[in-house]
Amino acid sequence: MLAALALVAFANLAMAQEEPFQKPRALKVCDDPNNLPFSNDKGEGFENKIATILARDLDLPLEIFHYPQRINVVRNTIRYKLPNESEYRCDLLIGVPSDFTAVATTRPYFRSTYVLVYAKGRKIEAASVEQFLALDKSVLSALKIGVYERTPAVDWMKKHDLLSQAVPFRLLNADPNHYPGKIIDDSLVGGKIDAAIVWGPIGGYFAKRIDSAELVVVPLKSEPGVRMDFGVALGVRQGEKAWLSLIEQALDQSRDDISRLLGEYGIPLVDDKGEPNH
Repeated sequence: MLAALALVAFANLAMAQEEPFQKPRALKVCDDPNNLPFSNDKGEGFENKIATILARDLDLPLEIFHYPQRINVVRNTIRYKLPNESEYRCDLLIGVPSDFTAVATTRPYFRSTYVLVYAKGRKIEAASVEQFLALDKSVLSALKIGVYERTPAVDWMKKHDLLSQAVPFRLLNADPNHYPGKIIDDSLVGGKIDAAIVWGPIGGYFAKRIDSAELVVVPLKSEPGVRMDFGVALGVRQGEKAWLSLIEQALDQSRDDISRLLGEYGIPLVDDKGEPNH
């Protein structure tokens, strides 16, 4: 009995000591300064625009901390606080996998898939992945296909016996001038490779903005053992339930604006089953 009373008293004390949630003074977002189509230091990425929309709906000023998306990005951004500082570098990450466990995530605000991108009028003519895989073996075996290392694109190529034609690109590049779409607007458009397999937002955005070549974007589907489509969410620190709830509300309020924005950036969207949204 005494033990039970002690537990109740401890719980009440903990609740009394818990500080009530206070709305932050600003919406502080961390982003990569050179990571189009997601973000850059000029505010040109769709994640930059989403941050602006959320700040509007939360009625908060927007503050940005730029940090390259390299190893330990979560530890060095949303979890980083100097010993003499009372605030973290940021309180929100705009684009994280919806099943990412390093942060607490919102419901996904979009789902996309990896895509095959090629230049029309060269070696490839295929409107679907089935047509691509059905190309004459003499054509298919001669293709140079660019992929970022350690991504599902590599697994997909391995499953379809295409690894010998892979042209690998480094996923984490120390060059500050490197950006995800360079594989398309440099290597693919420049003829160094015949096709590229990249994350959907990268392929859709750069195919839409490059005028020097007509680029075709073919969505790839998840298969047994190879997952190609993923949900994307917003991320906050673990344990900040009230802040997460507030972000969820702003996200729900902004969904129409965000949907239009994703369309403007050419992002290929899929449903929960990985089927393209039309």
